[in-house]
Amino acid sequence: MAGGTEDAANRYSRLDVWPATELMTALWEGQTRALAACAPALPLVAAAVEAAADRLAARNGRLVYAGAGSSAMVAALDGLDLGPTFDWPAERLVLLIAGGLDLSRGLAGAAEDDEGAGRADAGRAGVCADDVVVGLSASGASAYTVGVLRAAREAGALTMGIASSARSHLLDAVEHPVLTATGAEVIAGSTRLGAGTAQKVVLNLFSTGVMTALGNVYDNLMINVRPENAKLRRRCAAMVARIAGVDEDAAGAALERHGDVRRAVLGLAGLEAPEIDRLLAETGGNLRRAMEQARSGSNTQE
Repeated sequence: MAGGTEDAANRYSRLDVWPATELMTALWEGQTRALAACAPALPLVAAAVEAAADRLAARNGRLVYAGAGSSAMVAALDGLDLGPTFDWPAERLVLLIAGGLDLSRGLAGAAEDDEGAGRADAGRAGVCADDVVVGLSASGASAYTVGVLRAAREAGALTMGIASSARSHLLDAVEHPVLTATGAEVIAGSTRLGAGTAQKVVLNLFSTGVMTALGNVYDNLMINVRPENAKLRRRCAAMVARIAGVDEDAAGAALERHGDVRRAVLGLAGLEAPEIDRLLAETGGNLRRAMEQARSGSNTQE
């Protein structure tokens, strides 16, 4: 079995005096091994996606990310991108980071060792059975993150853990353990390298899968992207044009009238605002199902 992230691989001895080209090659090879380590975990990630989407669709729960050190930064990066990309509400996102979110003095390394602080933060956040809690720790030994996950599971939340070391406390603490066996790092213990890449990949796959399952994607279009600048407004108009089968002028006008891609598409199908609101409410905001219901209703009337 591959060594842990803390192991010092003999092949990298005297790395500090290697020529830059050889160093870059070694680092790149470490990254490719990290990507390969994600492939065996895909069925586990898929199971977690299905469970999380079911939980979040049925209840008004939250996505809760927990981590310490560089793992916390990977988690925060993924979580904070969900709003602009998928219009995930800010009130349905919680970031629990060892030492807190104030990073003006850097990451609080010692805070990683405090399981009680993790439990306390989960309690203060009101983690409950409606929530989905994802914890990251390259070694799987972050006591803070384990504390969050244990408290979350005791509260009935759905829990998922991502680690690069097997038989770790973190993977034992969750319902959905995801192991990415990245092995020894090129620079021993530097989990910002291979393990960090694997965490980023798995978490990105997981959150994108959940957002897709929740109806925030139509075909391969991110229909809930927030049109916060000119580029994104043009993208939204192009999506409306493609889905509704109209030119971009008509799409832009519909987008201006209705405010977002889903409502603009349904408006171009001939629906008025109250009917659009009703269909989206009934389908949980899922555009495909709303369009199918609208067509079904039209056919029934005929």
